[in-house]
Order: sequence, then structure tokens, then C-alpha cells
Amino acid sequence: MTKKAAFHNDEVVLDIHDRPKFGSWLGLSVQHLFSMFGSTVLVPILVGLNPGIALFSSGVGTLMYILITRGKIPAYMGSSFSFIVVMQSLMKTAGYPAIAQGTVAVGCVYLLVSLLVTLIGSDWIDKALPPIVVGPIVMVIGLSLASTAAKDATMNGNNYDLKYFAVAIATMLLTVIFNMYLRGFMSLVPILLGIVCGYILAILVGIVDFSGVEKAHWFAMPAFQLPFISYHPGIYWGGHFKYGADCLCHDVRAHGPYYGLEQINQTKLLQGSGT
Repeated sequence: MTKKAAFHNDEVVLDIHDRPKFGSWLGLSVQHLFSMFGSTVLVPILVGLNPGIALFSSGVGTLMYILITRGKIPAYMGSSFSFIVVMQSLMKTAGYPAIAQGTVAVGCVYLLVSLLVTLIGSDWIDKALPPIVVGPIVMVIGLSLASTAAKDATMNGNNYDLKYFAVAIATMLLTVIFNMYLRGFMSLVPILLGIVCGYILAILVGIVDFSGVEKAHWFAMPAFQLPFISYHPGIYWGGHFKYGADCLCHDVRAHGPYYGLEQINQTKLLQGSGT
């Protein structure tokens, strides 16, 4: 019997295993870099952690994820907004060691879930977490960050600044226009174009400070916190319980992108992916 040909979605510009030309690949990669950078860095900044650690962990986690799923799911592993409140609470009490231990505990929980999926399949996930459940949770998490977005778009320190607001609105409108009216390759990178135009506008109105860039090193290692070297580890049950309570919320949120990708690619991503 001949092997069944793999499904290919001809309605999308690039299917999961399609390889873009070098120019398209470079443009899409840069756009994705800028798209993920803000959220990945924002979480450690809000919590009080070193952003370099988040970026390093994000890169390593993404490479491991692609290898484990054998490249079947086009996903990126970044910072999770689901645990912000928990991490902020632990940072004020037990500090970094409790956050690190809670994160490891969450990883162990998801390893157990992945083993369960490997043994009995993923159909039970669709029944336990249908789109009607996942959608509202994703919306609530997004809306909880609306105040942060509004503050960044309007505040210069502790004061309202019309220049900040004008640049934010202009950047948003330009991105929407690019997404609606551009054609060809340019229609694939509206976010990148919006960021570039917004940054140029910010420079023109004088709200970009290059002093930090001038003082920064070209290369620097993240400020890793290592047990028994940077701190003495202990048992932080508060971290375990608080992270454990948020595991379900994060698991529900994490399935949102899967459902979206499955709709776009018209295929079941979790089946046979190792996730």
C-alpha cells in the first residue's frame, strides 16, 4: 500500500512545512522577533526579574519544543501572563527562589500531562477544554493587561503626555492600514512595518532616549540565578500551591493558539505531535 500523502493547505500563503524564500524568511523572522520581544520582556519587568533570563529561556524552550514536536506545530515558547500575579506575590515574600521552584513544579505537572496524552491521546483535551471555554479565558487574560497597555501608550513617567498618545494611535492605525491594504509580501509583515513607522515617529517627536543603547554592551550573559551559588534553595510550599492553582488557567490559555492554528491550517496539530 502506498503511504498516504501529507495534508497541505493550499489556501494559506505558507503551510507549516513550507519554506519561504530568503527575503520572505528574513522579513517574517524579524517581524516575529519584534512581535514576541515586547511580551516576553514585559513579564519579567512587571515581576522584577532579569529580562535576559526570560529571553534566553524562551529561545532554548522554543528550540526544544520544535525538536520534541518534530516541527509539526509552529509555536513559540514565551513568557506567560497567566502567572504574573502569582510571581509578583512570591517576589514580595520569598523572592526569586520560590518563583524558580514554582516554575519547576509547573513544568513537572505538564510533563505528567504530556505522558498522559502520549498514552491515551489528546481527544479528552478537546472535550475538557472546548473552544467555548478557552475563548473567554484568553479574553480575560488579555483584558487584564489593558491597563498596562493604556499606561504605556499615554504616560511619560507619572504624567500624561499627548506625544506618547499620538505616537501610539498613529502606530496602531498604520498597522491596521498596512494589514488591510498592502498586497504581496508586504501584506505578511504589517506588524513589522507598524513598529518601524512608529519608531521613526517616536524619534521625530523626541521621545526616544538613546543613552541606554550607547551605554549597553554589545554582548552580555544573562544574570543567571543558580541554586547553591546565587541563593540557598529551600522548600517553598507557597510557590507550589500558588503555581498549581494557576496551572489550569495557563493550560486553558495555552490551548487558545492551538485552536487558532488548527482553524488556519485545517488540521489537528496535537495528534501525533508529541505535545
